[in-house]
Amino acid sequence: MKIEVKVPSVGESVREAVLAQWYKRNGDRVRKDEPLFVIETDKVTLEVAAEADGVLTTLVDPGQTVAIGAVVGTIDTEAAPREALPPVTEAPRPPPPELKPAPPPELGRERPAPPPAAPAEQVEPARLLSPAVRRLVAARNLDVAAIAGTGPGGRITKGDVILHLERSIPAAALPPLPSPAGQPVCEPAEPEESVIRKPMSQIRRRIAERLVAAKQSTAMLTTFNEIDMGRVREIRARYQDPFQKKYGVRLGIMSFFIKATIEALKEFPELNAFIEGTDILYHDYYHIGVAIGGERGLVVPVIRHADRLAFAELERAIIDYVEKIKENRLGLADLEGGTFTITNGGVYGSLLSTPILNMPQSGILGMHKIESRPVVVGGEIVVRPMMYVALTYDHRVVDGRQAVTFLVRIKESIEDPERIMVEI
Repeated sequence: MKIEVKVPSVGESVREAVLAQWYKRNGDRVRKDEPLFVIETDKVTLEVAAEADGVLTTLVDPGQTVAIGAVVGTIDTEAAPREALPPVTEAPRPPPPELKPAPPPELGRERPAPPPAAPAEQVEPARLLSPAVRRLVAARNLDVAAIAGTGPGGRITKGDVILHLERSIPAAALPPLPSPAGQPVCEPAEPEESVIRKPMSQIRRRIAERLVAAKQSTAMLTTFNEIDMGRVREIRARYQDPFQKKYGVRLGIMSFFIKATIEALKEFPELNAFIEGTDILYHDYYHIGVAIGGERGLVVPVIRHADRLAFAELERAIIDYVEKIKENRLGLADLEGGTFTITNGGVYGSLLSTPILNMPQSGILGMHKIESRPVVVGGEIVVRPMMYVALTYDHRVVDGRQAVTFLVRIKESIEDPERIMVEI
């Protein structure tokens, strides 16, 4: 019995996806619920698992765009375990013989002509090569079996061949040192300049489209402030152990900023609103998006009704999303419905930046690196842990006074965190 392996639906608005990678090869034995491949849409990256035990037959190569519901493979539940099926019907030809480097020629004599290059057809059919890579392999008479491929499905790229050449050139093949005056000198060859071209992923395309659209269709403006993180640091140091022992998660700074943001949004609902046509939609709920960087791009999963969650629940929600992103389990529903976004460039070392709106939202808060700086407190210069914060807002909805005061309210809540009631 053969079971069809199909591309699952990930949302009503998604019509196609890219089959980014197969985890199993053609002819491999697979088990039920074992990940088979990963698909990538313009919003999410998702792993697809096997529905039954059996032998896999793949019908679509990695990198191809497929429609939702398309059959990309089959699982034969009655087939006996066996090694991988041959990827092509043509019998593989033996790789070209390994050539030993010739000794350097004596000075003043012409170099012997290099041996004729092996034809490109000697490349193993199982390791498909692009025309550029095939020409380079043939010109250098290389053994493709010795080259590690980093492309989709282990394919060899031009960069892989160049890296292999750099690592394998023996010292004897290096250009000789300059000779005494009057004797000929061998000029070193110019290094080859390579360019690696890779298609943009679906997620990266979507990110690019949304960022450009935000710049073109909104009246974005950014205001800045700085926050003394001393009290938050003291609270975390004092209550970290009992908090982690009671709730099983660490007390981070993101939960403080989510709580402070919600209090500010209650005072300034314009920053929790959208523009729809000629109307402004005000939301009486708080779905806070938290920007998280993954291997395939930045995604913004949404913590729904964040105002109803305690500090531990907020921290747990963030950890769960990070794990989902790492395991390619993030669903489309996890990304929809956000009313305000928080991004933390400080985890990457950013000291100051201007975040771009996550449309159709009217505001986004940017956190940054905590850095010890001299500041004036009570007429004296002291060193305090300071963080710059940035609020980008849509000036069509939010006035400058509201935006500046909104950021001041967040500053007040973080510098005096008792007002947002830490639940220890």
